[in-house]
Amino acid sequence: MPEQASFELEAELWQQGHDIVLGIDEAGRGCLAGPVTAAAVWLPPTGEYPYRDSKQLSHARRAALAERIRGEALAWGVGWAAAAEIDELGVLKATHLAAQRALEATGIGLGGTALVTDYLRLEHPGPVSAVARADQRSWQVAAASILAKTERDAFMCRLARELPAYGFERHKGYGTAQHLQALALHGPCDQHRFSFAPVARTVQQGGEGLQCANEPDFSRG
Repeated sequence: MPEQASFELEAELWQQGHDIVLGIDEAGRGCLAGPVTAAAVWLPPTGEYPYRDSKQLSHARRAALAERIRGEALAWGVGWAAAAEIDELGVLKATHLAAQRALEATGIGLGGTALVTDYLRLEHPGPVSAVARADQRSWQVAAASILAKTERDAFMCRLARELPAYGFERHKGYGTAQHLQALALHGPCDQHRFSFAPVARTVQQGGEGLQCANEPDFSRG
């Protein structure tokens, strides 16, 4: 059974004198196309919440909870690292970059803050509690996972309207059979991660690929 989420991980940091503790999680790290997306969430430290790991939720439930999170969070932010940045930096550093951008987007001065993450060991002025399965143990990290997933899914659906041949609205850039078949047929587009082996193999085989007519807009989430 899934673990019961709570403020237990945050409480350890509150006891150390850190009043502002945010949860952070990411989405899209293992995809072959599109950005990696991170979210940071600071919830009121009272009451209980229905948030849990986004992977355990239906699309409709995630969307409803994301709306609630935006309404009740004391602060929240979403950050992105584009496919080209993933190729340049590597996916781990790009994920850290997206998380730093999410923190900046909260509008909170980072001095004196502490973080709970789903095993992301981020560089930060304050303490970082990088805990395995934190998205199942912390309401705030679960909320961040929901925001990151819904914002990234929305972006990939917009990308699908630009590049319908790849079916991004269905697989969101993950390496499904349908996605690999589209890659073989059309070659990679400019939103694919060329440093990832399935994409690199397609390039070696001479796939020319398709291009976006418009520059992707991460600001709309």
